Amino acid sequence: MGRWVSLLLGSVLFAASAHAADDRFAVQRGRMVSEVRSMAGQVEGRGRQISSAIYEALGRVPRHVFMPEDIRNRAYQNIPLPIGYGQTISQPYIVALMTDLVGAGPGVRILEVGTGSGYQAAMLAAMGAEVFTIEIVPELGERAAKTLAENGGARVQTRIGDGYFGWSEAAPFDGIIVTAAPDHVPQPLVDQLKAGGRMVIPVGRPNGAQRLLLMRKKDDGTLDQETVIPVGFVPLTRGK
Repeated sequence: MGRWVSLLLGSVLFAASAHAADDRFAVQRGRMVSEVRSMAGQVEGRGRQISSAIYEALGRVPRHVFMPEDIRNRAYQNIPLPIGYGQTISQPYIVALMTDLVGAGPGVRILEVGTGSGYQAAMLAAMGAEVFTIEIVPELGERAAKTLAENGGARVQTRIGDGYFGWSEAAPFDGIIVTAAPDHVPQPLVDQLKAGGRMVIPVGRPNGAQRLLLMRKKDDGTLDQETVIPVGFVPLTRGK
């Protein structure tokens, strides 16, 4: 399963005022939020289900700090962008949608599989969630942990390892977000989801058709499944 590193980070506030003095991206971030709102209103009616609190979080969390220096000028485009090691930072619309679908809010315990840049974890934390996030690429996991620590934040714990197996010591979780696409839903993640909890996961073949699924765990352990939208994520990387 690879080596594991656990870091407990302080409270991630991402208050707009903390960045106001030197935030040259404030205008671009505002435009991004407007674009996400517009897109949400057009894609299968999902705009009705993205809360205003999530749009407010999008306006607070500085996406550019989670990106390599050489592409920060593109940080507030509503598109996925490369962050190195064959991985991407997700499109802001998708981040907003997944944050809403998983039910992020104060006190909600959420497992994220695929820390990547750390931006999705920051959004979950900005909503008040307690976040446990796993990244299999050590360089990405360490960089994300450093960025989160330097930019404030809610309680976020990070690990480096194979997210397919989840984080059993911290289970059960109210919600699970997977930010890379496996070809099937990992059973360990199902097992670690609390009854009544939600899992948001893209499933499909690499470079093929993928679906973003919303799964709700019933009291008897079975899952209700809803296909939300077609998506295109990088494949879920497994340990060797």
